[in-house]
Amino acid sequence: MSKIASYGEINLPLRVGIVGTGFAAKIRAQSFIAESRTQLVAVAGRNPERTAEFARSSNIATVADWQALVQMPEIDLILVATINGDHGQIVRAAIAAGKHTIVEYPLALDFREATEIVALAAAKKVLLHVEHIELLGGLHQTMREWLDRVGEVHYARYSTIVCQRPVPDKWTFQRTEFGFPLIAALSRLHRFTDLFGSIESVNCHNQYWGGVGDYYKTCLCTAQLRFKNTSAIGEVVYGKGEGLWQNSRKFEVHGANGALIFDGDEGVFIQDGTSTSLDLGARKGLFAKDLELVLDHLIDGKPNYVTTAASLATLRVAEAARISAETRRTVLVDTV
Repeated sequence: MSKIASYGEINLPLRVGIVGTGFAAKIRAQSFIAESRTQLVAVAGRNPERTAEFARSSNIATVADWQALVQMPEIDLILVATINGDHGQIVRAAIAAGKHTIVEYPLALDFREATEIVALAAAKKVLLHVEHIELLGGLHQTMREWLDRVGEVHYARYSTIVCQRPVPDKWTFQRTEFGFPLIAALSRLHRFTDLFGSIESVNCHNQYWGGVGDYYKTCLCTAQLRFKNTSAIGEVVYGKGEGLWQNSRKFEVHGANGALIFDGDEGVFIQDGTSTSLDLGARKGLFAKDLELVLDHLIDGKPNYVTTAASLATLRVAEAARISAETRRTVLVDTV
């Protein structure tokens, strides 16, 4: 079966190769297997034993490395769900080979590299989708639904603190492989750009503690944001490791007429001394929803729920935050 869409002729089912064997890759594999429009074919990973087990559990083939996987003629679409530091080179190679490509954010750790990859995808006329499932979740959808009720927004703050003791010996605590915290955790900034529009300037502070060399045991990154089209002040906090002692996930918006407070999986709207509880819905099934919407876009030409341009614009803000943290000065996003 085939259809004509904006990317040309699409033959179904789309044959899929996965790069990566971690949590996101496993959930993605289940989504591809359950989706009638895709056929999971092969996987490539960094650890041969984990890759072999992944392949057995999914009843697919193993490939020696991602370089070979992206060149396989029997694969139409590549999913990149491996360490952040490898995203850019893998996605670039997949697109150069003419493969439609889905990548977990960030597209690349370097903003300029990401810009080049987006241009390459347009030139090759293949799909490039950067996953941003935070936009599909109940918290974000509820925030969108209720945001007008707070009136003119004065202050918005998003904080995620993860206590990890002992710190795992994993790539997520390696500066080079994980990347600058707000680039690696791009969804924290993307909530702000999606809800409040373009960010004009950022002032960021970042600190690592413990560890040796590239490896650290605690990081804490904070950034203050000013927007182009609103006087609101935004603040994002991201921290993890053994030097932080209590888990916290809180998103709050204060405005002229009320406030929205989301603490963990609970939300309330506060106005005139009264609180209204909000139903945030389930957090499960977001990867499957992401895949469904991406396939609708690729095959039927429907609008995607997030564009590469939007993800790239947020990555530019994250790059400005990195520069700000390194130079200890406020950075105008348009200058990056």
